[in-house]
Amino acid sequence: MTQLTINETKELDTIAPEIYGHFSEHLGRCIYEGLYVGEDSDIPNVNGMRKDVVDALKEMGIPLLRWPGGCFADEYHWKDGIGDKKDRKKMINTNWGGVVEDNSFGTHEFMELCRQLGCKTYINGNVGSGSVQEMSEWIEYMTLDGSSPMSELRKKNGHEAPFKVDYFGVGNENWGCGGNMTPEYYANEYRRYQTFIRQYDPKNPIKRICCGANSEDYYWTNDVMETCYKHVDPAQHGFMDLLSLHYYTLPEGWLPKVSATEFDEDLWYKTLWAAHHIEELIRRHGAIMDKYDPEKKVGMSIDEWGTWFEVEEGTNPGFLYQQNTMRDALVAGISLNIFNKHCDRVKLA
Repeated sequence: MTQLTINETKELDTIAPEIYGHFSEHLGRCIYEGLYVGEDSDIPNVNGMRKDVVDALKEMGIPLLRWPGGCFADEYHWKDGIGDKKDRKKMINTNWGGVVEDNSFGTHEFMELCRQLGCKTYINGNVGSGSVQEMSEWIEYMTLDGSSPMSELRKKNGHEAPFKVDYFGVGNENWGCGGNMTPEYYANEYRRYQTFIRQYDPKNPIKRICCGANSEDYYWTNDVMETCYKHVDPAQHGFMDLLSLHYYTLPEGWLPKVSATEFDEDLWYKTLWAAHHIEELIRRHGAIMDKYDPEKKVGMSIDEWGTWFEVEEGTNPGFLYQQNTMRDALVAGISLNIFNKHCDRVKLA
């Protein structure tokens, strides 16, 4: 017989609602056709957002949505996605399928989506191919209440009041698709970039997310924390509010990926074991963070996780189309329970 013992006297911490956050990226049909169809679509929509999808997400009660990436974030230039849609600059989405991105879904559209969902906003900035000025002006455009070049541009584009940005990621996967940087180089860049994430609304401060490690890269976590904490008042906790961690459940490793639907009992259990592995990563990365942040002022943001299988045959490989089964649901349940268990450090996912 299995027994479950609950210790009511031992309180760890409060589970942050943001642990149940969601991620949207300009990838396949996630944004276009998925969340956004445009105001002129025959598909029922509210201000271009698919009504059926928004209704489903509202029923789930999602607390937070991340955008625009992902790898796409470090090639996204926000000014291309504002103003009259017919005048917006097109680009090639080199990360995901090589398709033309028309930028019809930009800052205003994302904020409108979050307004309809009633969720917090997590925006990822461009460090890999952007500049400090570009990121600084985006913050000013979105959050400054008053008169400035960027706030006046926002008003000209139809939004008088400032937007509320809850979380801002300074780059994404800068150890890889975000620039192939060393941890020391990225940490110094992070210190520079975050300086210009101005808190124009002190009552609603923007929480800064530093790019953390991929999977078992403990060297990255240590070097980034060490560099960010060097010659800094401890009260500044490394100029960061959260440090990210990315981990995908891969039963046979990164390559070759296995089928999403064709698997035997052995692959079933390998997948569930791989899902449990994230607990070891949280503990070991958390122990490194404890060296510099013993009071746990810096949260862990596991903002990319879940299964990643071979794409569906006959689809664009860059769209990452894969079906879901009960196996994926179990991986989600296992992962979320682990995040809850470590809620003293894990504050967003």
